Amino acid sequence: MQIPKDLRYSGDHEWAKVDDAKVRVGITDYAQDALGDVVFVDLPKIGTDVSVGGVVGEVESTKSVSEIYAPVGGTISAVNESLKKSPELVNSDPYGEGWIYEITTPSTSDYDALLDAAAYEALTTN
Repeated sequence: MQIPKDLRYSGDHEWAKVDDAKVRVGITDYAQDALGDVVFVDLPKIGTDVSVGGVVGEVESTKSVSEIYAPVGGTISAVNESLKKSPELVNSDPYGEGWIYEITTPSTSDYDALLDAAAYEALTTN
């Protein structure tokens, strides 16, 4: 299981990467493995305001449907349109081409409160 050290993680198995005032979000390798083959991603709408822990979409797999949560508060500023035609990118490259959406956030305090790689690894191995 991959857990990149340069990312932050939520207890709901989303990863987050900050770049200035934007935070890119996807689901972790652990989550995509648990879901199985992803067949559909319900992307959030650009311009939607979200709070930490708010539901922003869904990932549907051959096994189940799982909600996608916001690890930080802010406004949805971009979505990965590639997932409409190729939802399997979530499985094949969860930390790269399989990213799901970006949030513009007024502060990095929510991001700073997320788990680091070591804490997320402890969460997924216990």
